[in-house]
Amino acid sequence: MSDENTSEKSGADTPPDHLSINPQSEHFDAEKLKRGVAIRFKGRERIDIEEYCISEGWVRVQAGKTVDRKGRPLTIRLNGPVEAWYEDLGEDAPVAKAD
Repeated sequence: MSDENTSEKSGADTPPDHLSINPQSEHFDAEKLKRGVAIRFKGRERIDIEEYCISEGWVRVQAGKTVDRKGRPLTIRLNGPVEAWYEDLGEDAPVAKAD
């Protein structure tokens, strides 16, 4: 079963393939973020994810306390398997992951 078929069957119950917490990003979606998106990266749940892409297999995390000249945090991109689900659906929530 492909990732597209999984998304079609579970509808709005799985998070999008690409999501960012930065309001200036084209991948920002406040409605989806309000639901609470949980991320598992390389088998470990993470709470410090700034942006993720499931199909490409990467996440962006803040690089320490370093900021750019406009005061925005610098991020680094880490590659590996990414899984995402909505926290408001409980323990049996459908998980979006690359096949």
